[in-house]
Amino acid sequence: MARPDLNLLLALDALLDEGSVIGAARRMNLSPPAMSRTLSRIREALGDPVFVQVGRKLMPTPKALALREQVRMAVEQATQVFESDTEIDLKSLDKRFNVRATDEFVSIYLGHLLAAMATEMPRAMLRFSPEEDDVDEEALRNGRIDLFISASRKLGSEIRVQSLFTTTFVGVARAQHPIFDDEITPERLTRWEHINVSRRGKALGPIDAALEGQGLRRHVALVVPSPYTALFALQDSDLLLPLPKHLASSALAAGLSIRLFELPTPLETVLLTQAWHPRLNNDPAHQWLRNTIHALCNMDAAQTARRSTSMR
Repeated sequence: MARPDLNLLLALDALLDEGSVIGAARRMNLSPPAMSRTLSRIREALGDPVFVQVGRKLMPTPKALALREQVRMAVEQATQVFESDTEIDLKSLDKRFNVRATDEFVSIYLGHLLAAMATEMPRAMLRFSPEEDDVDEEALRNGRIDLFISASRKLGSEIRVQSLFTTTFVGVARAQHPIFDDEITPERLTRWEHINVSRRGKALGPIDAALEGQGLRRHVALVVPSPYTALFALQDSDLLLPLPKHLASSALAAGLSIRLFELPTPLETVLLTQAWHPRLNNDPAHQWLRNTIHALCNMDAAQTARRSTSMR
């Protein structure tokens, strides 16, 4: 059997990621005509068109989509072989990270993380992946995502997990909401309709179990996939919104006309973690990413502790 041309693998990875001949050519330091010739060789090797023209765009074929993660993993593993004994210059490293993260992390830490990347790894790119129907640990195993930041949950035994920070839930309402006219009791909490934030479209959350224990039930009138949509929906309504405290505080600091209140049915503290597949343990760029994220979260926790101590 003839040996495969591994340069075609690198080119296919660039084409799948960029979605254009020009973008892939730029990444591979080739001219567009040379990249087009390489695409022809890939098509011949795979026996598949790989990309088809749809309007002005190239769209990957089903076979190309099926190969996407396999190709990406093969390229990363090959890169690690040749870089295993070489000191990596992060400042000149072209790297893309596929991250799936909670809105709490994004709202609090993304700006600080991007600032650190601009200094330490300026050619890297973060690509936030939406929550999908695939199982999170499978997405880590097959390389769809490189890092998973979420509320602590059970993952596969081989998945590496590190604690980041904890948060609690608070209530959010528009600044002039009538709920603030009197003591906020569990009964008054259920008097007004609620918004539930769920990327998977769920209407129930932890607060429903807490209310049920007191013989109460809230009416969820609106379910949205994003807390930002929910926060803007509050502005002209009497809807109530339970949110993680970090996220709600960030919205208040941003100047939204809202007020926060302690929930009369306290919910459990939520631990947020970051998780990754062990094949990335020794990858220098991935090490930098997760170490930087952990340091940012620890720094914030330390500042919060100092503020709490000074207020006593």
